[in-house]
Formats: sequence, structure tokens, C-alpha cells
Amino acid sequence: MKALQHINKYFFKYRFRLIAGIFISILSRYLAVKVPEIVKNSINIADDYRTGIVSSIDVVKDELFYNVSLIVGLAFLSGFFTFLMRQTIIVTSRLIEFDLKNEIFQQYERLSVNFYKKNRTGDLMNRISEDVGKVRMYVGPAVMYTINMLVLFSVAIYKMIHIDVKLTLYTLIPFPLLSVSVFFLSRVIHKRSTIVQEYLSNLTTFGQEIFSGINVIKSYNTEQNMLKSFEELSDGSKEKNINLYKAQALFFPSMILLIGISNLIVLYVGGMQYINGVISIGTIAEFIMYVNMLTWPVAIVGWVTSTIQQAEASQKRINEFLKHEPEIKSGKKTPQKYLGEVVFDKVSLVYDDTNITAIKNMSFKINAGETVAILGKTGCGKSSILNLISRMYDPTNGNITIDGINLKEQDLYEMRKHIGVVPQDPFLFSDSIANNIRFGIENADQDTIEQAAKDAVIHDNIIGFKEKYETVLGERGITISGGQKQRISIARALIKNPEILLFDDCLSAVDTETEELILNNLKRISQDKTTFIVSHRISSAKYADRVLIVDNGEIIQQGKHKDLIKAAGYYKELYEQQLLEKE
Repeated sequence: MKALQHINKYFFKYRFRLIAGIFISILSRYLAVKVPEIVKNSINIADDYRTGIVSSIDVVKDELFYNVSLIVGLAFLSGFFTFLMRQTIIVTSRLIEFDLKNEIFQQYERLSVNFYKKNRTGDLMNRISEDVGKVRMYVGPAVMYTINMLVLFSVAIYKMIHIDVKLTLYTLIPFPLLSVSVFFLSRVIHKRSTIVQEYLSNLTTFGQEIFSGINVIKSYNTEQNMLKSFEELSDGSKEKNINLYKAQALFFPSMILLIGISNLIVLYVGGMQYINGVISIGTIAEFIMYVNMLTWPVAIVGWVTSTIQQAEASQKRINEFLKHEPEIKSGKKTPQKYLGEVVFDKVSLVYDDTNITAIKNMSFKINAGETVAILGKTGCGKSSILNLISRMYDPTNGNITIDGINLKEQDLYEMRKHIGVVPQDPFLFSDSIANNIRFGIENADQDTIEQAAKDAVIHDNIIGFKEKYETVLGERGITISGGQKQRISIARALIKNPEILLFDDCLSAVDTETEELILNNLKRISQDKTTFIVSHRISSAKYADRVLIVDNGEIIQQGKHKDLIKAAGYYKELYEQQLLEKE
């Protein structure tokens, strides 16, 4: 149970609730254990009347009426305390589940982009849902039933020993077999539970990818192939689950068999003692009730053990990510005022997952308020420059500073407040258009939202929708066109009003006329902002203060548009080619 030690901090957090639950549980079980003693007294008084020890039937009736009333009263009290026990322990397990999910989610937010490139979305989802659910069963029902079991065992065994040591020892003969069975089966269950959770992660991942890429699947007419693959994966998961439940299925019958053997021993040994006049017949009945009271706690040993083993396997999977340290760690420094001066000093970047060198020994300085256009062939490293500025990755070598402070030393979260990013592949949430735009600044009013949309040249499209700004988008913005998604993403960055704007080829899906309108607006908006525009079009670069031409991770040309179109090189060739295409 080493992995489950992570939960101990939550047990401590809710210790008073748990202590109250344990106390109530003890009281509830103690009241329940009083019933066999009352039954014994009732049988004995009836037997005494039969044998003539008690001669008055009225005395027997009064005693039986009192005992029955006492049993009913104890049942009501025991039931009430059981209700309170569930209200404390089970509710606590839900609170711990809530805290653990939040802890995992916060960790997911802390982890770097590189982590998400190496791990599948379905697996991440499974750990925060299914695995946490398994852990909750441990901190709630498993703890509650374990307390019940221990209290019943302790009180029942104590009373049994107090009544007759010899009969108690005979009754407990099968219990060592129980311990051995639990030990070996729990090891098997732990191993199989881990495999089952891994298969469930694979199923979740496969399903998520299928639903996300349903357009591609339908376009290529591969529904049957996907169905076949899903069936194969499901069959594998089914077999692993069957193997797990085969092991679990051995527990309950084994427990019932052992309890049955104990009952037979009580009947035989107790019967012989009764014949010899050592014990009363009421004592035999009391012993049988105690043994059968232990039936559920003993039977639940298997369920509790199985639950703990599954929780252990799940928590181990959760801990793998909780212990994962983010590659991008926040510093503590912040500039006195963010202006937007960006300096690359001999910067190189190698992606460790592909070993591709994206940036090679690159150096440049962008003054605050400048607009920079970055052009180059596909895969030359343009987007990597923006990823480094927003600190999605740290450089392999060299230093990057903003306003004179190294990015690694800056407060990461404060720094990103002053940067607006429009990614190459815009992501929109399944929410209203208004909420997607105000994502950059949550308290933005409607006028501010509409102004940002006008600057991004998307306002006219939005008011043409039936619900206008309250139109709810499909998943990833699937219900609107690529150009509309890009412009909403631009509006989201502009409404933030940051000191640094990063546009990563975000005008590729709009026509040249709309692009010209957006660029004119950006020219006005970004006069006092440092702006980086990654593009394949010359039209996006002609208004820039400086143009950087990148090839194979290196800057091969830089200067103003009017100068570069006159100098031989990539920029002039691209300009002439696009001018010819336009004509």
C-alpha cells in the first residue's frame, strides 16, 4: 500500500470527520453485538420454564416482552448510528475525491507542453476519472467496512472467549486458512487490476481519437476498419476484466465456506457440551449468532482486499503524473514595467521527442513596440521562435530575455499575462463565441468583446449568426469555417491588450482582402506593442518594422520590406512569385 500513502494527507485534513465516523461506527456495531446476549437470555428463560426451574409463565412472558422490546430498540439505534456513520465516512470519501481530482487537474495545468506530446489524452482523462473513482472506494466504503469488521471481530471474539474459551478456539480453526487465501489472492488481484486500468486507458484514448477524427474516418470510408480495431481492443479489455473477476470471485464463496465450517463446529462441539451440562442451549444460540454476525465482515474481507488492491494500482498510476516535475519552472523576477523588448542570445532548440534541431545559434534584438515579420519555408523554425518567447519550451542552449530579464528567472504566470498568442492551429472551446473571445480577459464587457471582434474583422460574420455572440460552437469550433476560427482566435488575443503579440501564421485561412483589413487594424493596434507575425505571405510582412528570413533554424536575411525586395535572396524570390500569382 505504498502508493496509497499519498492519500494520508487527506485523511489528516478530514481527521475530525473520520474520528467521528469511527466513533459512531464502533457504537453502532457494539449495539448490534448486544443482541445475541439478549437472545441467549430469552432462550434460557424459556428452557428454564420447560425444565421447571421457572414455574410462572407470566415471568417468562414479561422477560420475553422486555427482551423483544430491547432488541427492537437496539435495532433502531444501530440503524440510526449506521446512517450517521455513512454520512461521515462516505461523505468524507467524496470530499477526498474532489480534492484529489483538483490536485491532479492542477498538476496537469502545471506540466509543460512537451509532456502532452508524450502522453495521450485518453490516458490523462482515465487517470483523473476512473483511477480516482477506484481510490475513492478505498477511502470511503473500504475504510467503513474495515472499521465495521474490526469492531465486530473485536467485540464478538471477546464475548465468545468470555463465555467459553474452548468453543471459541474450535470456532476460529478455519480463520488461518482465510489469512493465507487473502494474502495470495490479493497479490493476483493487484497485478490484474493494473492491467485492467491500462486497457481502460487504451480504450478511452482510442475512442477519443476516433470521435475527434470522425471527419477523416468518414472521408476515407474506414468505419469498418475502425470498428474492427475497437472490437479487438474491447475483446482484450474484456478478457483482462474476466481474469480479474475470476480472482475476485474466489473470495466470497471461500468466506462462506469457512463460516459454514465454523457453524458446524459450534453445533457439534457446543451440542456435546450442552449434553454434558457444561453450557446452556442459549449459549449455543448466542455462539451461532456471533459466528453468523462475522459472516458479512469475513466475506467483506475479500471485497475490501480487492478494492484496496485496485485502489493501490490506480493510485500508483496517478502518482506517476503527480510526481512528474514540469520542465518549465517559474522564476520569481518581474520587470518593473513590461515594455516588450525581446533579445535572443545564441539560442538553440532541440526537440527531445524527435531530436530535431529547430533553432541553431540564433541571435537578434527586437526593441519594444516593433513589429517583426518572420518568413521562411515550412519546418524552418518560425513557430519555434514564438514557442520560445511564450516559454512553451526552454532553449537547449543560449538565453532569451524580455525587458532585460532572462525568461527562466521571470515569474512564468505573470509574464504570460503580458503576452497574447494566436496559434497556427486555433483552438476554440465548445462555448459561446462571446466567452471564447473574453477567454483572454474574463471580465470583459460586451462592447469590449465587439470591438475586439471588429478589429479581427469577424464582427459582421458573428451578427449574421442566429444567436449572434451567444452562438455556441461545436467541439474545437467545428461548426464554423477555418478563417472564422482564426479571426475569433485573433480577437481573443487582442482583447487581452498585452505588451507582446505573437501571431503564428494565423491568416492562412482568410482571403487577401480580409487579410489586408486585419493587417491595417493590427498596424493601428500594435503601435506601442511588440508584435511577431509568422507568415508565408509577403503581404503580412510589408508593414513590419523588420523582417526576419529563417531557413533551417538560422536567420539568413533580415531588414525592412522595401530593402529586402531589392536584395537578391529568398525574400525577393518569394515577393516576385506571389506578385506573379496575384497578377
